[in-house]
Amino acid sequence: MQNFAILTAAAGVSDAQVSQVLSELVQPGDPVRLAASAVEIACASLGSAVAPQGCDLNLVPTQGRRKKMLIADMDSTMIPVECIDELADFAGVKDRVADITERAMRGELDFEAALRERVGLVAGLPRSALDECYTQRIWLNPGARTLVRTMAHLGAQTALVSGGFTYFTARVAQAAGFAVNRANTLLFHEDRLTGKVSDPILGRQAKLDSLRELAQAGGFGAGDVIAVGDGANDLAMVEAAGLGVAYKAKQALRVGADAVLDHSDLTALLALQGIPQEEWVQD
Repeated sequence: MQNFAILTAAAGVSDAQVSQVLSELVQPGDPVRLAASAVEIACASLGSAVAPQGCDLNLVPTQGRRKKMLIADMDSTMIPVECIDELADFAGVKDRVADITERAMRGELDFEAALRERVGLVAGLPRSALDECYTQRIWLNPGARTLVRTMAHLGAQTALVSGGFTYFTARVAQAAGFAVNRANTLLFHEDRLTGKVSDPILGRQAKLDSLRELAQAGGFGAGDVIAVGDGANDLAMVEAAGLGVAYKAKQALRVGADAVLDHSDLTALLALQGIPQEEWVQD
């Protein structure tokens, strides 16, 4: 047996759901409960098994499961919103900006051009609007803090690499426990947004470059990295990682990911690595 079937669900995985999957796997072993929300089963392949309603079912190899680095996208991955869309609401242009964001995340638009256009639409917003946006509209997705802090506790590098903005990544990184954060820098003049962002813009290639740079600095390869994102901008780093995860993602990313999570919270990334709940760092 060379693989593990990993069954996860935010609401918890029942014994009945485990039995349903077990009956459809090829050469299954005995199920091992990693947490209330996660069960692993050694198997040759998934066979005809499909995820029960409300669950995610993924296949991961047995070897090299525990990764030495976590690299994650921020918007709609570590947090449930797109920061630029929420800022646009303060400027009265949310519908216009959100449409551009959606198309960019589906891979239909050039990311750099789309980012410049959206930032231009929020020109003139005071710095206080960013403060208010963060305080009122941005919080961590379920499982994010446990995921990041557990990885760090187990000795892994943790990096938040976003096509968004450092104003927000610095705060989200601190809240979740990331050691490194990288993103684009919004430019101000007299405490108001100029509608411009500093060069070079951090996009798909820069995320991949960050993965390679940080892995090399840590003395390991891309195969020792777990990467997670939700949009086309994350595709290169997700494909390069030893375990690439699409979290509630657009189709453009799902097709290139090793694992897809539609129902689970972010602690599922720990389960995919075989890390049981007794090792999780929880508040």
